[in-house]
Amino acid sequence: MRLDHLSYAAGPDGLESTAARLGAAIGRDFVDGGVHPRFGTRNMILPLTDRTYLEVVEALDHPASDKAPFGQAVKARSALGGGWLGWAVAVPDIAVVEERLGRSAVPGSRHRPDGTELRWKQIGINGLIADPQLPFFLQWDVPADLHPSTGADGTVSLAGIEIAGDPQRVSEWLGETVEAPLEDVKVEWVAPHGTPGILAAQVLTPNGIVRI
Repeated sequence: MRLDHLSYAAGPDGLESTAARLGAAIGRDFVDGGVHPRFGTRNMILPLTDRTYLEVVEALDHPASDKAPFGQAVKARSALGGGWLGWAVAVPDIAVVEERLGRSAVPGSRHRPDGTELRWKQIGINGLIADPQLPFFLQWDVPADLHPSTGADGTVSLAGIEIAGDPQRVSEWLGETVEAPLEDVKVEWVAPHGTPGILAAQVLTPNGIVRI
C-alpha cells in the first residue's frame, strides 16, 4: 500500500484554468490526462517523484457523471467552488480491500490524448463522499512505465498533506496504520471545524515548498 495521487476538483473557471493556476504556483505545467468514460470525468495531471502525481479533474456533461460515484463526487466538489477532492492509495491486491470492506471494486479506465488506455480497479469512493478524509483504493492494471507519474523530472515532490480529520479513523479505514502508505510524506492532522478532508498539499519545488 502506497500513496498514489491527490485529486483536485476544478473550480468554476474550468479544468484548464484551474490546472494552469496550480501549475503556475508550483512552477510546472499540468498535461492533458484524457477522459474517464466510465466516470464521466476528465483530468489533467502533474507527475511527481516517488511514483505519485497530482490530478485536476472535472465532471463532463454526460450521464456517466451522474451515475458513477466518482463523477458524483467531482461534480459535488466543483459545485462548492472546487478544491481538494481526496487522496488515493495504490494496493497490490485489491481483493484484500474488497473482502475487508464487503463490496466489489469497479473497473476504471482513462484514454490519454495519444490513444493509450490506462486501466485500474478502484473502491472506496462512497466512503470518500461520506467522509472526505478517507482515501480511496486502486490497483493499477498497466505496466509501470504507463503509470501517470512517468515523466516526472525528479525535482518536484509531494512534501506534505494537511488533512482535517482523525488519524485513528483513517487507520481503521486503511486496515493498517495511516503512516504505512505515506512513507516520506508528512501529514499534519487538524481537528475539523466543518467538513473533514484535505485542506492543502505542500509541494517541494526547486524554489522551496509551495502550499496549494
